Amino acid sequence: MARASRQPTLDAPLGRTTRRAPQPSRDRFGRFSEAFARGMGTSGFLIGMTVFVTVWLVWNTAAPRVLQFDAAENNFTLLTLILSLQASYAAPLILLAQNRQDDRDRVQIEQDRQRAERNLADTEYLAREVVALRMAVNENTDQLVTRDVLRQELKAMLEQLETRAAAPTPDRS
Repeated sequence: MARASRQPTLDAPLGRTTRRAPQPSRDRFGRFSEAFARGMGTSGFLIGMTVFVTVWLVWNTAAPRVLQFDAAENNFTLLTLILSLQASYAAPLILLAQNRQDDRDRVQIEQDRQRAERNLADTEYLAREVVALRMAVNENTDQLVTRDVLRQELKAMLEQLETRAAAPTPDRS
């Protein structure tokens, strides 16, 4: 079976192939905690947990004694242990997700503040420019450039260019 030849790349010398091991994401646990917190905050989770606890309690109360695995006489010790374990893991994961969200919010607020400062500076600059233009127009109302004046100036410049182009150039040899 012939092996397909790979095109050489600029990040490796010829004749050698480099394979980089996939790097685990440094933020994988944080994303997991956010997904976990999002999942626990849904109505589906609450309904599922309610159904689970109800089935557990009904089974261990109404089932024949031989089939009960967490008897009511023991105050449902196994159920209490499971719920305590879930709570002991859920609380830190939810706090971690909240801390990550706070960090993102803090960065977003800082970016919004910087953007607002730039917008204010731009607005103040444009306001000063408009005032300067109004003052210049008020001072030079007698020297307003009309379309006819502009055409005459352009014609004069065009004539100057044509006369320069028609004039013989001195020989520089």
